[in-house]
Amino acid sequence: MVNAKYFESYHLPQIREQLLRVDDSRTALIQMLQFKDPTMTLVISILAGALGVDRFIIGDVGLGVGKLLTCGGFGIWAIIDWFLIGRATKEKNLEMLRRALM
Repeated sequence: MVNAKYFESYHLPQIREQLLRVDDSRTALIQMLQFKDPTMTLVISILAGALGVDRFIIGDVGLGVGKLLTCGGFGIWAIIDWFLIGRATKEKNLEMLRRALM
């Protein structure tokens, strides 16, 4: 799978099965999906995580506003997100794919 870096490895067999069952009318929609890169999100989190930019990029607007208003939870939340943002990005990518498959 070409897009394997965008998803957790344990989700790949399930995604493959779902893609094999999808009808032709959804194929173009699925091919046009733009997944967020977890590595780039981590870099953005390190550089601008205290401002909530990383959370805005993956679509967590509420958490982004919270981080922005508290300056990254006074720095603590920003540091914790360095370890969590990669997995959160992959979960958002999976959620986007599941919405497209329905």
